Amino acid sequence: MVGPTLRVPRRVAAASLVGTTIEWFDFFIYGTAAALVFNKVFFPSIDPALGTIAALGTFASGFVARPIGGALFAHFGDRVGRKPMLVYSLLLMGAATVCIGLLPGYATIGVAAPVLLVLLRFCQGLGVGGEWGGAALMAVENAPDHRRGFYGSWPQVGVPLGLVLGTGSFLVLDLTVSESAFQAWGWRIPFLASALLILVGMWIRLTVAESPVFRADAERREASRLPVLDVLREHPRIIFLAAGSFLATNATFYVSSVWLVSYATTELGYERSTILGANTLLSASDIPMILLLGLLSDRVGRRPLFLVGMGVLVVAAVPYFLLVGSGNIVLFVLGGLIVQACRSAVYGPQSAYFAEQFPTHLRYSGASLAYQFASILGGIAPAVCGLLVLWTGSLMSVAAYVAAMALVSLACSWAMSETLRRDLVTVPDDGAGAAVRS
Repeated sequence: MVGPTLRVPRRVAAASLVGTTIEWFDFFIYGTAAALVFNKVFFPSIDPALGTIAALGTFASGFVARPIGGALFAHFGDRVGRKPMLVYSLLLMGAATVCIGLLPGYATIGVAAPVLLVLLRFCQGLGVGGEWGGAALMAVENAPDHRRGFYGSWPQVGVPLGLVLGTGSFLVLDLTVSESAFQAWGWRIPFLASALLILVGMWIRLTVAESPVFRADAERREASRLPVLDVLREHPRIIFLAAGSFLATNATFYVSSVWLVSYATTELGYERSTILGANTLLSASDIPMILLLGLLSDRVGRRPLFLVGMGVLVVAAVPYFLLVGSGNIVLFVLGGLIVQACRSAVYGPQSAYFAEQFPTHLRYSGASLAYQFASILGGIAPAVCGLLVLWTGSLMSVAAYVAAMALVSLACSWAMSETLRRDLVTVPDDGAGAAVRS
């Protein structure tokens, strides 16, 4: 029989996983739809290539909103609690997603269609911006000290699992409805189906209790009236180092899951169903890697995994795009597995690593800002890749872009400190500077 000390962390981690899966499902179906159909539905009056870039540009607007959402939800998350913010972020994301599914196209309401699309995407960004910090902290702050990396990796799994469900739903549509039906109404089904998923997620999240670490820190919490400003003033260095350490992981994820869906099917000769199937398979393989590397970080530390992951990505960037450009789906998947292993080395221990950098009363704000600052550059990566190929005509320009981001992340990870043995309750106010470098 599982004792209460293990039952609570597992229940909280499962609730975080379900909620983040639903939120990222909502976020990612937009990216797939932007790559496949939004240029025709919302930007039909411009050149197809530019229309695709414009559609991917609306995708990036959600990333502009993510730091705003992260700051807004973090303020109340550090003042009021982690749990309420998880509920509100899920409601906001669900409402915006369903409204996108109901939004008329350019042919029906003209220029109002893309304008409303950007607005709803912005609301999605606000919701997902507030989601990560709360889910990560609930899992980490409820975990045993020697398993923070492992339990913190559970909400991280919501990202590939949400992508599996999102990409898989479009794969099913691609195999079951005609092209004309897909363009007319088929793409809307995943957005509308989100309403049912939100109800399930709300029910699960309302059954978990508030973080005990948060409840125990009432005195300092009351003293910090504006935690977002306080953490920017007291811990700016670690916020930007943590953001930089995550930059390449975040950006390459969207390069492979969004931009390559469009480029591979229009320029490299891959069938749409083949690419969607490959991305679904790759995302599924990401799940055990994230959990295992999160667990490994509880033994070897967080920083070594960040360094290895980004170091390998620097070297693997060019071979990856050579494999992608081969036109062979087996080589495409092989390259994807290598890059995903690099990302998982960061993503697995990330929740614990970022949480351990900040004191409890500023933890939601600090971790969220670091994560979401990286998301801005990550979110524009698909549009940047489209422009690079348009200007140079070569995939190697994208490879150089990825390698440069990996170098930035490697340098930032090197400048960070190890936090494996830090006590979350008594974490000092000088942030990462008090940690012992591994």
